[in-house]
Amino acid sequence: MAYVATRGGERAIEQAERLYRAQMGEITPARVAEIERALPSLIDRVMGEASLYAPDLAALALAQSGGDLYEALLLLRAWRSTQPRLQIAAPVTQDRMLTHRRISAAFKDIPGGQILGPTLDYSHRLLATEVVQGKSFTPAPVEKAARPAPACHPSLAEWQKAQGLVEAPSLAPVDRDAIPDLTKEPLLFPAKRAHTLQSLARADTGGVLALGYSAMRGYGNAHPTVNELRLSEAEVIVRHPNGTEFSAGRVKTSQAEVVTTRGQGKLRLGFCATLGWNEVKTIAGATLDLNAAGAPKGSPVNEEFFLYHTEPVESSGFCIHFKLPHYVTFQSSLDALRDAKTRREKTEEPA
Repeated sequence: MAYVATRGGERAIEQAERLYRAQMGEITPARVAEIERALPSLIDRVMGEASLYAPDLAALALAQSGGDLYEALLLLRAWRSTQPRLQIAAPVTQDRMLTHRRISAAFKDIPGGQILGPTLDYSHRLLATEVVQGKSFTPAPVEKAARPAPACHPSLAEWQKAQGLVEAPSLAPVDRDAIPDLTKEPLLFPAKRAHTLQSLARADTGGVLALGYSAMRGYGNAHPTVNELRLSEAEVIVRHPNGTEFSAGRVKTSQAEVVTTRGQGKLRLGFCATLGWNEVKTIAGATLDLNAAGAPKGSPVNEEFFLYHTEPVESSGFCIHFKLPHYVTFQSSLDALRDAKTRREKTEEPA
């Protein structure tokens, strides 16, 4: 598809950008800090879809874009591409994560127990209209538990494998320096497992939800049940040049395993994880992962379909490019339409 590059009217173009910036107003450090503090869920979504864990920069991107999520992602990904890659962190295992929330819808009693953590799942959704009337909304204080939950919890899937409920995959030792990186390599099909999980990790939340929901409603081959959903903080372990390993801090992560009983006598698992806390995305992404095996081409749960069409920067960019001038191709189509009309009228003239 061809389009004409916008070159004329440079002053108008410049003023159009100035008008946009003027609507955003002055961007101050205080404004960025307030966005980071007040909108943690949105910050997490931006970091996950930009595949860069940097809360302050995510807040800055939102402030600079006026809350336009796709513009913020583009800003953050573009900035990330200019930064050097200093280290590759060690693999993260579930049993070493600092867990804030861990539930299972498939099993009531799981090793380590269920931890509700921060959630509105069981609450009434009531708008605090008193705030717009000049009052403040102050949440009730959290009461201490009689018995604090342990900081770390075991993997439910590992327990299920030991019970013979889940097929244990044959995993070879992984060299962290040899893990394929989607930010440096193109996504090709059939996709590498690492590329599939990386694509889902930075996929558009709304797109993943739409396609995952289609699978849940019967357009896939397996209905999911949440095996384990976990919100946690993962330790980033990197290697010092002298060979020693140390912690560079923690990052918030969310992950979901969904399960189906449709298998060869054992449970089948689907998995998705991302930076930040985003339960809807990981459940929907794990559902797509669960349904991908054997899905026909063109199906919403076919790997090539959902990985391509949930890439937020590429898909939003392709949509936005339709606003650019397409005069040449459209006029060509009009000329062909007029020519066909003329020829049709001539054939319809009476002899």
